[in-house]
Amino acid sequence: MAVRILIVDDHDIVRQGVRTILRSRGDWEICGEAENGIEALIKIATLKPDVVVLDLSMPEKDGLAVATELPQTGVNCKTLVLTMHNSVGTAAAIRKTGAQGYVVKSHAAQQLIPAIETVLGGGVFFNVDPDWTRPDWTRDEQRRTNAPRGTPSSGSGTSKTY
Repeated sequence: MAVRILIVDDHDIVRQGVRTILRSRGDWEICGEAENGIEALIKIATLKPDVVVLDLSMPEKDGLAVATELPQTGVNCKTLVLTMHNSVGTAAAIRKTGAQGYVVKSHAAQQLIPAIETVLGGGVFFNVDPDWTRPDWTRDEQRRTNAPRGTPSSGSGTSKTY
């Protein structure tokens, strides 16, 4: 039986890119797509995917809220957040929601498939790239500005998994 994946991102170009990356796995199928958090929760409940690839910054309901509310749908699926926000604080906030993984969009081509394999196997995947990080992003800041603040900064040069 194919692994069913729901892609949630408000940008069509990102959803297309995720589809392209996942196409290499013949045993996985894209069961649906959503453009915002409200649509995501509806599609999770109706489509019952095995994995949800979820953007963090979306209109109507952000990815943190979706990941937090996902258990209320009654669907037993894995949640992998795919985001441009690269910081330890973001990874920690995502982990607190119960999501099983976190991939930075700039590394999706290399990390998305291994991340999905990891969460499907019962593990967690939280990689933060210290060579390109943004200041910590929080839900309150996102609500206030609808975008992360700050600029990229250099890290220590070693990869960390959280």
